[in-house]
Amino acid sequence: MKTQKIYDIIGIGIGPFNLGMAALAAPLEDLSVIFFDQAAVFNWHPGMMLNDATLQVPFMADLVTLADPTSPYSFLNFIKQTDRLYKFYIREDFYILRKEYNAYCKWVIAQLPSCQFNQKVLSTDYDEATQLYKLIVEDQRNLEKQVYYTRKLVLGTGTIPKMPDFVEPGKHVNVIHTAAYLNKKSELLKQQSVSIIGSGQSAAEIFYDLLPETENGLKLKWFTRPDRFFPMEYSKLTLELTSPEYVDHFYNLPDGKRKQVLSKQNSLFKGINYSLINQIFDKLYELSVDGEEPNVKLSPNCQLNNITTAEDGSANLHFYHTEVEKEFVEQTDFVVLATGYKYKEPAFLQGIHHRISRNEDNLYGVGRNYAIDTNGDEIFVQNAELHTHGFVTPDLGMGAYRNSSIINTVLGREAYKVEKKIAFQTFGVATADESENPLKDILSTENLAV
Repeated sequence: MKTQKIYDIIGIGIGPFNLGMAALAAPLEDLSVIFFDQAAVFNWHPGMMLNDATLQVPFMADLVTLADPTSPYSFLNFIKQTDRLYKFYIREDFYILRKEYNAYCKWVIAQLPSCQFNQKVLSTDYDEATQLYKLIVEDQRNLEKQVYYTRKLVLGTGTIPKMPDFVEPGKHVNVIHTAAYLNKKSELLKQQSVSIIGSGQSAAEIFYDLLPETENGLKLKWFTRPDRFFPMEYSKLTLELTSPEYVDHFYNLPDGKRKQVLSKQNSLFKGINYSLINQIFDKLYELSVDGEEPNVKLSPNCQLNNITTAEDGSANLHFYHTEVEKEFVEQTDFVVLATGYKYKEPAFLQGIHHRISRNEDNLYGVGRNYAIDTNGDEIFVQNAELHTHGFVTPDLGMGAYRNSSIINTVLGREAYKVEKKIAFQTFGVATADESENPLKDILSTENLAV
């Protein structure tokens, strides 16, 4: 069945980024949009929906606020409409619970008919005659197929768990990724020993979640490759790197230099919250006051090179200590890999692969405006531009900025104001005019209310 309507944007995938675009598009009468997701419902990282886990960014990094603080789809309006605004005010904490953010996103979705779930995009093609993209979409409830047409595509299919190459799918029943943690927690608690591999927030959250179980006999181990359990750096001048002008600066660097710079920025987006590190230490201290050491092992400088199965069915973890420069084996009953996520190109792009720009590494050739098509203004990506736009790519706080930029490009007008300069510092070599006052555009008399 064909639809007669031609959309300006069809978004594929409904995670926070495409959901933010749907919310920003809702009040724009000259922009027709629809978004598809094959999942039955929205559920953001359900395997890590721990009761006390919070976002690593302030609540203003919601779906819309940094683009339109007056939007009815803001987090503040959500807690106002659900009678929790004063409680939130009294709480005095900018960092909202992850499960609260999930509820907020579901609240927004309930108000947006443009967000369609149970809809799997099977294929995409391009019609040269009409200059439209054609999508075949299958309803997962009844397997009926429908054809849709659009002028622009926005890809927001998200990321998938990243596993080490030596971990074959299904080979180790006692090895899981953090994405499956809550689903497997009851099974995990039956084990005598659990090892966590990874240095980021997810590893720390699971370690802290399991710490009380060490009083019941669980041996809890935590191994990281870096030389320390490092915190996420979010001092104020460092946070200026999450700015439009730093994205400009990073984007205009040569490919090789971008790779080099990105490799040194782990602490900007892969570290652990300071508060959580302190909570972990305080809990360890509490467990040690009776004179006995906690039943834990924390080991940095440990590079995991392989996992094999021991004779008793447990896992042998083959490590290389990067400072001592020695190999060793650690036996454990259960392994949780906090090894992050990676982008996977969706199969439905095969029909339009010839319209997608590539770099020498065969990655998307992403334009500064987030477009990857050869024309430079038709196919846009969300959270697939780490190699071109830098570490802010997965940052929820930059989602509204990216969405504003894409919407403005599609409409050919400024539907949402996009800030160009917000930082006090200069990231490249400033011209004479720029060095006078980095905020001169914002502070000019034309932009001041009289």
